Amino acid sequence: MRNVLAHKGRLLMTALAIMLGTAFVAGTMVFTDTLGAALKSQNARSFTDVAVAVTDDGAGNRSYDRGSRTKAGPALTEEVRRRIAQLPGTADARGVVSGFAGIADRKGNLIGNGFSTTGTNYVPGPDGTDGRYPLVEGRGPRTGTELALDTHTAGKGGFKVGDTVRVAVNGPVMELELTGLLDTRDPRVQAGGSLAAFDTATAQRLYLTHPDQFSAIDVRSKPGTDDRQLLAQVQQLLPKAEAVTATTGADLAAEQDRQIAKATQGLSRALLAFAGISLFVGIFIIANTFTMLIAQRTREIALLRAVGAARRQITRSVLVEALLTGTVASAAGLVAGTGIAIGFRALVNGPLDANLPDGPLVLAPVTVLATFGVGIAVTVLAAWLPARRAARIAPVAAMGNGEQPATQKSLLVRNLIGGVVGLLGAAGLVLGASTKETGLVGAGAGVLLVGVFVLTPLLCRPLIALFSPVLGRLYGTPGKLARENALRNPRRTAATASALTVGVTLITALTVVGASVNHAVDRESSVDDRADYTVTMANYSVLSPEVGAQIAKAPGVAASSVERTVEVEVGGETRWLTGVDPATIDQVATLAVKEGSADALRQGKVLVSDGFSRYQRVGLGGTLEVVYPDGSTAKLVVGGVLDPSAALGGLVVPDALVAPHAPGVGLDKVLVKGANGADAALRQAIKDATGGNPLIAVKGPDDLKAESREMVTAALNVMYGLLGMSVVVAVLGVVNTMAMSVFERRREIGMLRAIGLDRRGIGRMVRLESLLIALFGAVIGIGLGTVVAWAGNRTLRDSFKDLTTVVPPVQILLFLVLAAVIGLLAAAWPSRQASRLNVLDAIKSE
Repeated sequence: MRNVLAHKGRLLMTALAIMLGTAFVAGTMVFTDTLGAALKSQNARSFTDVAVAVTDDGAGNRSYDRGSRTKAGPALTEEVRRRIAQLPGTADARGVVSGFAGIADRKGNLIGNGFSTTGTNYVPGPDGTDGRYPLVEGRGPRTGTELALDTHTAGKGGFKVGDTVRVAVNGPVMELELTGLLDTRDPRVQAGGSLAAFDTATAQRLYLTHPDQFSAIDVRSKPGTDDRQLLAQVQQLLPKAEAVTATTGADLAAEQDRQIAKATQGLSRALLAFAGISLFVGIFIIANTFTMLIAQRTREIALLRAVGAARRQITRSVLVEALLTGTVASAAGLVAGTGIAIGFRALVNGPLDANLPDGPLVLAPVTVLATFGVGIAVTVLAAWLPARRAARIAPVAAMGNGEQPATQKSLLVRNLIGGVVGLLGAAGLVLGASTKETGLVGAGAGVLLVGVFVLTPLLCRPLIALFSPVLGRLYGTPGKLARENALRNPRRTAATASALTVGVTLITALTVVGASVNHAVDRESSVDDRADYTVTMANYSVLSPEVGAQIAKAPGVAASSVERTVEVEVGGETRWLTGVDPATIDQVATLAVKEGSADALRQGKVLVSDGFSRYQRVGLGGTLEVVYPDGSTAKLVVGGVLDPSAALGGLVVPDALVAPHAPGVGLDKVLVKGANGADAALRQAIKDATGGNPLIAVKGPDDLKAESREMVTAALNVMYGLLGMSVVVAVLGVVNTMAMSVFERRREIGMLRAIGLDRRGIGRMVRLESLLIALFGAVIGIGLGTVVAWAGNRTLRDSFKDLTTVVPPVQILLFLVLAAVIGLLAAAWPSRQASRLNVLDAIKSE
């Protein structure tokens, strides 16, 4: 207790490091528990009026239909709904139709995101209202020229009852009259999406392939009816179809709760992994702090040993110090983490406009136990080795000043262990890269990282020597002294630098992988695609089948080709078959053929990928028997084998062979070549041809590259943000080491001042030492990160054509510059303290 109070200033940075790590843990658990509880509460309210839910996964939804072979005819018809409604225990049987509907604002832009633009049917009761969607204003839609919107979407678009609203599904825009504003508990709308309600007949026409069909039927029971008995009665009325399932509302809500729990647990695990990285970095700081504290208290420990203190007592006293520090820091981390969770929820619901459901803050007992358990365990374990070293100091040897130097034997053993561990990690990394096993690459990277950490004292001298000539020439004596100070205790320098190495390694690995993927995508786009524009749905669903013909007739279009993918059966296995326009596909896409000719498409033949050809052992002139989505069969002759670099893969045939067997199946994309190349006029002509649908995206090659880069960049930015905590902890470690080094070397600093080194020189010496440590950690981290990224890229080569490891020089240089800045900033306070020491007081200090 006395030691903790006596050295509370020197333990401050350690406590802050623990607090940040435990705050990350507590904040993650509080936020995900609160989110999960709110979602479950919202989910429970969504199923309060559903006793039995019947769904038809085989219903042919026009919005999403990609030609699945499991699709059957209509199963949940109006007749089925009517029979269910007539059951004794049924209060109401609601036929449900759903899909997506993009709402355009007054500027023609999509309201909300493309993935949660929901369309459904409005089912009025005897009083003309729909209990599921209470009216706030106006009335429900009654004809195909009317719709109702949720209040949130109407507010975003500035719409009032009576206004004309532009709505689109996957074809041309419809202009409908807004007849009412609705309230809804739909979680997709709560999360920032939109809801458009149509009359049932219009919704069936827009979303389903059969007019007399529902995608689901929700059954409400009469008071006193047992839901499971009603479920059994409903099941007897359902057609025998594999895709049709029925369950109670309670079971459905419970399943949704399990899905919510699974999703929040996945989010929690991902965030806790980054919290673990921060705590791992904190281990270096804790171990370094206690090592330095013990070195500074050798005389005190010697006196305790001399008056009878046993080794076990010394060890326990140090561990109790760690226990107290960890407990206080964990308590602060719990409070800070709870504040972080509150702040993050406000951020998500405020500026980010995610509209997460509201609910009380959840601080579960397991969160408190985990926060204190992790914080205390990490602190005590990190202090265990320094405590053991303290106990091994002999009373007589400890009577002198200073830290006991490491013996040659101990350094030799450490280097041997580090070398063996490093070689094992490198072997695992290379093996994982060659076998494309991601798990093995991850394990090898972890073991290699540990091996390098063990070897860092050995690497310290040659790597720091790289910067020494520059420091000597630029800064003279302070530069030389900074180098000597950094090399005086290689273990301490290594431990401080290793904390920064962890973050730099991970950040470098992510950056190199991101740059490599971006380079591969850019190369693939420039080589594969000859099209000036690619037309797709913004939410990656399918385009309406007639869109291809509409675009082909647009002014300025020289050539265009659809791509329609359907699920077929070949040789007893499910495959994807892509239909294209054989007359124009070679003008808008690269069809590199290694055997045969792309002209075989014009003859009604099939082109197969090189991988499929080798797997099925079918070559040029061979025959494939294909089962189409409608169950009909055909024999296709192989007219060519595609090169792996071709834009298309799998099985490619003329779309004229696909369309008759997949009625209503939408298009994946339309590739367009302009008569005058890509220009604004052509883009606008394509938009006009598709009716100005806000959900239809017209993208040029640069747009596609930018889209891919945005996804990679967004993922990297999230990772950088989460890894930022570990970098902050590492900075605290550098500050802590430099501050304690200044305290430890007070007499030495006083002597330097006495023989002529001025205050500026002292401060510069401390700052340059910190700079060397930071650059040392950054150089090791960049090297390790690049190696790990190379291995990781090898596991991704099946997903990206010609993926090679690209090391971005600008970003790497930026990391070195940032490391230098971190080192200088971390030394700002310690260097100030050192330069302000009184010369006489410093010389006479012990």
